[in-house]
Amino acid sequence: MVPDMGEGTFVNQTKPLQDRESLRGLRNAQSQRALRLHIDIPLLLIVTTLTVFGLLMVQSSSVDASLAMKQAPSYLFLRQLRWVLVGVALAGFFTWFDYHKMRPLLIPMMAVTVGMLILVLVIRDERFNATRTLLNGSIQPSELAKLVIVIYLSFWLAKNKEQLNSIQLGLVPLIALLGFICGFIILQPDLSAAFTVIMIGGLLFFIAGGEWRQIILLLVGAVMIGYVLVTIFPTGSARITSYIEGLQNPIDASYQIRRSLEAVVKGQIFGVGIGNGSTKFIGLPVPATDSIFAVIAEETGLVGAAAVVALYLGLLWRGLAIARRAPDQLGALLAGGLTIWLTLEALINMTVIVGLVPIAGNALPFISAGGSNMVMSLSAIGIVMNVARNSNKRESEEGSSYRAVVDLRRRDGRRSVSRPNRFTSPGR
Repeated sequence: MVPDMGEGTFVNQTKPLQDRESLRGLRNAQSQRALRLHIDIPLLLIVTTLTVFGLLMVQSSSVDASLAMKQAPSYLFLRQLRWVLVGVALAGFFTWFDYHKMRPLLIPMMAVTVGMLILVLVIRDERFNATRTLLNGSIQPSELAKLVIVIYLSFWLAKNKEQLNSIQLGLVPLIALLGFICGFIILQPDLSAAFTVIMIGGLLFFIAGGEWRQIILLLVGAVMIGYVLVTIFPTGSARITSYIEGLQNPIDASYQIRRSLEAVVKGQIFGVGIGNGSTKFIGLPVPATDSIFAVIAEETGLVGAAAVVALYLGLLWRGLAIARRAPDQLGALLAGGLTIWLTLEALINMTVIVGLVPIAGNALPFISAGGSNMVMSLSAIGIVMNVARNSNKRESEEGSSYRAVVDLRRRDGRRSVSRPNRFTSPGR
């Protein structure tokens, strides 16, 4: 029997429709399986790219330094690789360790941090005219202090959010805590680390909902203290003088800035190729650590440097997005504070290289050689990822098409609800 043409046409039309429905169901199943991990994939990809690229640039920029230490050419690279593995392990631990359970550990963490800062001053392992490290330069406690201060202040601000508008109960204790930690860091001296800690504290206070009047008072006090410190310490005053002279005429800038700008000029648009840079061999100070962005600009050009900047902007975007979706104000402060700290470090490092700010010793997170910064940076990402996991898990369990978000500037910490997600059907 010959089928009717209309029946055949109906079958031909419904088969593609069934295929599309099957494909849609398969995609939904794959999406649900990925959601069970509750991991922020964009953040993971960004950090992985920065870390792998950092290892590549450390390998390229550290050969001369390894030979100067009478070690094998790959010595610093292999040491950095070991620190990366330690950092990845800690990042994995913090990703699955509920951040709410960190509360009993706050006092021990702060005590260990202060003890290590004091130990630095007692042992006085002097390097580059400063005493900042322990165990022959392997550990830099000021890097630990940056991470711990974000964690401690996040818990403190979330607990005392109702008292932030009181100068006696809000601003004064904050200044006392920051001053206590920064005092030990300044004695090393490490002015850039102290400045970073103060900036982190002020930004967290702002995110938690502190009044503008108190924030302005904090900034004015920080500027005044900074001016006094720069005047007292010869290194600080020399850097400011060199910075001002460099703004007026790049030829009069400091030796590091002149060499860094030379590397940028040599790189032009597309760079000379990874491993082919020459400035790292002819005088660029600490090319594997503080000046590594200059090596990136020379060997990958403006295109590669712009890509690195874009990755840090992506890190900022994902971190703040996670903070906004956090299930509570504590998660918002942790994710926002840690993200801002990492991007602030990157901003300072990159702007120093092109002479936009005075010379500072801030590392380029995930890229610069150095165990302490790498381990602390990856640990911070683990905590941010944990906040994301809590948010994703809660949304998955609720099965709601309404995504709850936390306003980072709401003093009362209450959650506000955004409009329905257009791409999520009810009940999923």
